[in-house]
Amino acid sequence: MDISTLTELIFQLIGGLGIFLLGMKNMSDGMQAVAGNSLRRLIGAVTNNRVAATVVGVIVTCVVQSSSITTVMVVGFVNSGVMALSQAIGVIMGANIGTTITGWILVLKIGKYGLPILGAAGFCYLFSKRERWRFWAMAIMGIGMIFFGLELMKDACSIIKQMPDFEAWFQTFQADSYLGVLKCAMVGCIVTTLVQSSSATLGITISLASQGVISYETAAALVLGENIGTTITAFLASLGATTNARRAAYFHVIFNLFGVLWITAIFSWYVEFVPQIIGADVARADVEPIFQINDAGVPIQIGETVSYPESTAAIAATHSIFNVVNTLLFLPFLPLFVRLLNWLVASKEFKEKAQLTDLDIRMLETPLLAIEQSQREIERMSDGCAKMLGWLSELRNQDERDTPLADRLNQREQVLDSIQDEVADFVTTLLSGNVPHSVAVEARQQIRIADEYESISDYIVNLDKFDRKLRRDGKRFSEQQREDLEKLNQLIAQYVEAINQALEQDNDNVLTKTDAMNKRIRNEIKGLRRKHMEELSTSKMAPQVSVAFLASLNAYTRVRDHSHNIAEVVSGEK
Repeated sequence: MDISTLTELIFQLIGGLGIFLLGMKNMSDGMQAVAGNSLRRLIGAVTNNRVAATVVGVIVTCVVQSSSITTVMVVGFVNSGVMALSQAIGVIMGANIGTTITGWILVLKIGKYGLPILGAAGFCYLFSKRERWRFWAMAIMGIGMIFFGLELMKDACSIIKQMPDFEAWFQTFQADSYLGVLKCAMVGCIVTTLVQSSSATLGITISLASQGVISYETAAALVLGENIGTTITAFLASLGATTNARRAAYFHVIFNLFGVLWITAIFSWYVEFVPQIIGADVARADVEPIFQINDAGVPIQIGETVSYPESTAAIAATHSIFNVVNTLLFLPFLPLFVRLLNWLVASKEFKEKAQLTDLDIRMLETPLLAIEQSQREIERMSDGCAKMLGWLSELRNQDERDTPLADRLNQREQVLDSIQDEVADFVTTLLSGNVPHSVAVEARQQIRIADEYESISDYIVNLDKFDRKLRRDGKRFSEQQREDLEKLNQLIAQYVEAINQALEQDNDNVLTKTDAMNKRIRNEIKGLRRKHMEELSTSKMAPQVSVAFLASLNAYTRVRDHSHNIAEVVSGEK
């Protein structure tokens, strides 16, 4: 075996595969950034309608260019309770169809243009000032890298045809019998598991098949194995996750295993059928090999080197038809599979999450959806503050303090402290990666808003402490003071609720909308402070009550200030 030829083969194969994988990542990142808000709306639109969930899975996977990313993302959503198991199963089935788009991209006859596409997009990426254009350029640059990497791998595979030992070794992998199909599928599964990318294995398979190194039947069997190998990513992501998340990952494995089992039973008919319907000329298992070993053990060339460019379309069709039919077979029985998964993975009797938030580190692979998750946690904080204001009002007007309610108020403040810490940690980790500018801006805003809500909760607890301390000393606010504070509390609660709604709806007109309320609260506090000073000079008041009342007015001022800060962030002014 010629060492220089072997070195050339290894270098081209590794280089081509590396460029191919980098291209897939660039295309995925660029598409995610460009699709941005549409992708977030799509995930939010997932319902219990199994067909709609499947369609969402197809579209999302076409955008992110990886069924592994989609399924890991789904496991993360189920783990956080954002998505139900029945919804997740539909999305996972759609992801299996969506991942076949990679094969059809490779069918485009633009392989030789991969390098100029890469270069032109590279210039656009470097010199474009608009971020959206840069991400479009990144996606197109990724496509160029995919085709350039594929061309390098094809050239490397053509070298194999000149190496009798390698050629003979590849001939041992033939899907010409049921056992041979299973053996090839096992090889595809193992390779995909090792490289953690079915797209990379598909690229290698297409390169080998298009150069005639392996037959179309062998390539089809390898693709079936790749379908099983890609499930390992979601399975690993489910380790340590909640019961429902593990059920979703197990379904992905069952779905693909079952599909491969029934397709292998009709494999010989299937691989005859697909090339015929698309009219593709492919390398068959019965094609005579190029080299034959003579009696003296010397390789003798007996055939001609022939390439099969139409194999790419045949392999893509084989992949797509299999996954579409498999999904159609599973769809009617989705409720049965939900029950089966509930039986296979029994629920635990104790709380499974160690943290307070639904934030999941698995989501960091898709920044646009990760930032959506942290947004939901901030909305939880906003809801918590609104509830605390209501509880404060109840406690202050009670003749006998409701101790469980007071404990709930204090506990909620501690929960909001912890949520702020977890959100800050999650968002900071997200910012440490390569994220679009819009995501980075939103992430910094979320850190600021979480801090503001945590401060609001602190002042609400302080307001309750003033009342509790007076009661402990045998004092109370006067009836008029309680009425005044109750009126102020209601105004503040309405103001906070309006800002919460603006946050949820991303209403950048919030400052204009709440300006009148803000001024009214400010004037009310000034009026109450002036009224209190007048009462001090005309009537006798316990010093503790006077101090507590003024401190309460100051605390409400701070709640208003922090709420106003949130409104400024939502409006985009800060």
